[in-house]
Amino acid sequence: MQVAAFSTPSNPGWRWRIVNYAGEIVEESGDAFPTIATAVAQGTKRLVQMNVADRPEPVRGYRSTTHLRGR
Repeated sequence: MQVAAFSTPSNPGWRWRIVNYAGEIVEESGDAFPTIATAVAQGTKRLVQMNVADRPEPVRGYRSTTHLRGR
C-alpha cells in the first residue's frame, strides 16, 4: 500500500489517502494539513497503525458469457 497526498481547489489544505496496489482507496483523511510533508507523515502513521496486508482482488481480463447461454 502507498500513501499519497492531495489538495483540491475547494479545500486548499493537504490530505492523505491510502491506496492499495490495485488503485483502490483504502482510507482517506478528513483533516487538512498545512504541508504535503505533514499529510504524508500522518498518512504513513495511520498505515502503520492499520497493520494490513495489500491483497487486492486480481482484475479479470475477460467477462463471463454465462448470461448469454440459454437464449
